[in-house]
Amino acid sequence: MNEERRQILEMLAQGQIKTDEAERLLAALEKSQPAEQPQRRPKYLRVVVESDEETKVNVRAPMQLLRAGVRLASLIPPQARARVNEAMHEHGVTLDLAQIKPENLEELVDQLEDVTVNVDDGDVKVRVFCE
Repeated sequence: MNEERRQILEMLAQGQIKTDEAERLLAALEKSQPAEQPQRRPKYLRVVVESDEETKVNVRAPMQLLRAGVRLASLIPPQARARVNEAMHEHGVTLDLAQIKPENLEELVDQLEDVTVNVDDGDVKVRVFCE
């Protein structure tokens, strides 16, 4: 609840204004505030690698595929999960499959507005974003 709305309700509760006055004030307040845009859920995760001359990589993965993959990862038996984690660790990937949960993915997607990563090579740029 915003501050103006709270003040109007407090004035009504304290008897400083009548019900019809509070209704008119609340209606005027709603008209003066822009309507909130519904939050659009991203449909794709994009990874783009570009150099000065050309686009080298352009991957567009559906978010539903990522969400399904996260749900499937939770079905992996603990013994197999431990083996997968060990194998990934041997290849330098420090990721624990047990920590991947659908709600974590949604939180990541919410935070992933538009991330740009500059690679060591000065003329190469990597962008990861949702659309």
